Formats: sequence, structure tokens, C-alpha cells
Amino acid sequence: MNLRKLFVAAGFVALSAVASAQSTFDVKLYNNRMPNNNGDKLDTAKVRVFLPIDREATGRAIVICPGGAYESLSMESEGYSWGEFFQNQGIAAIVLKYRMPHGNPEVPIADAEQAMKLVRMNAQAWKINRNDVGIMGFSAGGHLAATVATSSRGEAAANFQILFYPVISMTEGFGHEKSYRNFLGKRPSKHEQRKYSADLNVSRVTPRAFIVLSDDDDSVPPANGVNYYTQLYRNDVRASLHVYPGGGHGWGSKIGFRYHEEMMMDLKAWLRSF
Repeated sequence: MNLRKLFVAAGFVALSAVASAQSTFDVKLYNNRMPNNNGDKLDTAKVRVFLPIDREATGRAIVICPGGAYESLSMESEGYSWGEFFQNQGIAAIVLKYRMPHGNPEVPIADAEQAMKLVRMNAQAWKINRNDVGIMGFSAGGHLAATVATSSRGEAAANFQILFYPVISMTEGFGHEKSYRNFLGKRPSKHEQRKYSADLNVSRVTPRAFIVLSDDDDSVPPANGVNYYTQLYRNDVRASLHVYPGGGHGWGSKIGFRYHEEMMMDLKAWLRSF
């Protein structure tokens, strides 16, 4: 084989490898002006997409919302590491870097809904089943995910939800003070508090849920996740609640979390259940 043919052959091998390999890339959430305004022109919204190998793709996808009290984002332990986990499970993962609300709740909600729409817009290219797109969130990101799961419709609707130690209530004194203030501002009305409390918006069309938290969480009261599960149960929504004896708050993907193995087994079993 001469040198030219050798390079051509090597090129075909490389293309074949790329076509069958996992793919990870960033996408801006908006091409034009971002909707709503949080007062921070430098705050942008984007996603990092983790696509599995073609032959292992299940067609399922999940949008991941990291936590951070609506003040910052834990992109690694509550975002990118989970993108790789789902990618290895044959599930497309879309990790969302959403904008901070600064008292305007519609800012992160718009970003989360746009991420859901983006997944469905690219369903064919990304080998995704449009009817198997879920949303996942941690802490304040869990509140964002639960808000989308209970209130969003159409192309932004979720088919399932996964919540880690979530903030659920936006009723003063029941949720998480810092998340509450950052999300709703200084003087939210009672109507706003109810509107953005996910447990008060559960209905029979709310998608199935997987909820995990620690009994000794002293940051976000465990009652948030437990009360949400209770409302799902009352509305005949299929849900799985796992309360671990310890671990506190914010463990995300950390192997150091003492119930990490049990949690991963529980999650994998739930994902296989539908």
C-alpha cells in the first residue's frame, strides 16, 4: 500500500471511530436576545450535551439542573459528572447552565424550558425519543426541575423527574431561606409563593418521580422532598422516595457520600422500571 492509500485508509478508520464514539459539546441556549432580564448582562445560558455511543443509545434524554441556592451553580458534582454517568448508561444528558434569577423567577424557568425544547428540536439528530425526555435537579436546581415538571406544558414538558435533596416549597419558612430570597426577591406575594411551590401544583398529569435525600439534611428541610412525594402519591403519580440515614446536603456525585453505592443502585433500578 502506498503512502496516499495509507492516509486514506487511516482517515476512514478515524471517521468510523468518531461516528461510533461518545460525543460531548456545548450549545448556546439562545441564538438571539435572551428572554426576561435578571439585571446581569454577563450572565448567559448554555448547555453541555453528552451523547452516548450510537449503538448504545436508548433514546432517553435528561436535562440536568445543578444546585447552588439560585446564587451559583455546582456544575461539576451536580452537573458534568452526571452527564458522563448518563452517557455511559445510553442516556443523552444535557447539563444546563441557567441564569440566576436575582428576584425574577421567570429567568431560570425560561432557561430550563428552553433546554427541554432544544432537546426535542434536536431529537432526530441526537437519536432521542421526544416522549422520553426527563428533567433532573439538585437542591435549588431540584426546585427548578420540579417547577418545570409540575407547570410546564407542550415541548417544555417533562416525561419524568429526578430530584436530589430538592427545595420544593417557596412558602416562607418552609423551604430554603437563601433560595427563597434569591428566587422571589425581598417581598414576594402569597400568590407568588404558592405559584412557585411545586408541592402545591402537583396534578394527575405530573410525571413520575425519583426523589432522594438525607434524613440529617440541615440545609434544606427533608420535609420538602417528603411532602412532594406525599402530593404525588395523593394524585396517583408513580414515585419513588429514598431517605438515607445520613449524608447531609449537597453530596451530588461524590463517592465519599456514605450511601453512594446504594443510591446509584436505587437510581439504576428506577431507570430500568419504565
